[in-house]
Amino acid sequence: MFHDADTIAPRLERVAFLGLVACVAALQLSIAVAQALLAITGALWVALVVVGRERIEFPPWFWLLFGYAGLTLLSAAVSLDPIASIADSKQLLLFLIVPGVYRLARGPKALTIATVVISVGAVSAIIGIVQYGILEYDNLGRRPQGALTHYMTYSGALMLVAGMAAARLLFHDRDRTWSALVMPALLVALALTFTRSAMVGTCVAIGMLLVLRDLRLLALAPVVAGLFFAMAPDRVTDRLYSIFDLQDPTVRDRVAMIRTGARLIGDYPVMGVGPDLIKDVYGDYRDPAAVQESNPHLHNVPIQIAAERGLPALVVWLAMVVAVTRGLAQRLGTAAYRSLPAGGLAAVVGMLAAGMFEYNFGDSEFLMLWLVLVTLPFAADLTERAEVVEAA
Repeated sequence: MFHDADTIAPRLERVAFLGLVACVAALQLSIAVAQALLAITGALWVALVVVGRERIEFPPWFWLLFGYAGLTLLSAAVSLDPIASIADSKQLLLFLIVPGVYRLARGPKALTIATVVISVGAVSAIIGIVQYGILEYDNLGRRPQGALTHYMTYSGALMLVAGMAAARLLFHDRDRTWSALVMPALLVALALTFTRSAMVGTCVAIGMLLVLRDLRLLALAPVVAGLFFAMAPDRVTDRLYSIFDLQDPTVRDRVAMIRTGARLIGDYPVMGVGPDLIKDVYGDYRDPAAVQESNPHLHNVPIQIAAERGLPALVVWLAMVVAVTRGLAQRLGTAAYRSLPAGGLAAVVGMLAAGMFEYNFGDSEFLMLWLVLVTLPFAADLTERAEVVEAA
């Protein structure tokens, strides 16, 4: 029996890792395919755990993510429409990608996953550029969306990939050529989506990486900004300038949504109105200054979580983000592959910065890719420690 397990386990390991690679690659191409591959990979991971009589392991911060899931389910159970909220809560199953990545993407495999993310990102960026330049996806009514279904999902994915590619450029000791070649395409495609939140998130994330690598590198920022404004199409620069225009309808509407969220939190502070119910109550709480008659969400991650799931859920979510950030920062100076924790930090900072203007944490494609990127450094670190124990 043990002989059979010793024979089967390595095969399961290889197949499960290939499944994970395919799942991660599909995240930027098709959420349906990615989720199907996640289910297959999850089954293989469970089989590997059973055959090897392993204990299920995950990063310490996963307990907080688990607690956030529990509070979400509690909110759904007591929501204004429990059936709708519970149905929406199926997204919590995506959190299982964390222990899967933690088990399957160990050591150099974590770096392989990051390379796959960057490479598929390059393909996705080219698709977006072609859409803009040839297929006339060149205005606010029709924006590049790559192979995905929405331009905001697409821009969020590009933001995460750009952060990882920048981390590879700045913190990896070798094999930086591919990231250097990919980076311009990622940034161009991102700019062509006209998505201001993702642009802001990318700038903040890459700026943070420059500071972490060498504060003097921040001097490059004005040069890059100057080149951008000199070379970018007027439609793109005008869109970026509109961030500072308080009379811009979308800016006014986002401010109004924050006020709406504050009213909702005031009336439902503990459990919120329930997952996926903001759209149902928005009309009753709509701010007088709001532009849109209705909105599916509040375009702000902390406000959305508090209004939907309650302040306790927000506190646990923030604690999770802090725990992830702390763990990544600790590994930045000691990890064998420093680009991984650097890329993870870029993902966290980018998500938070962009998340002030959009509910990116509720987007399945974005969420899965984000969880992969912040888990990889912990998976790589696990193997290094295991090898030290065996050597001893």
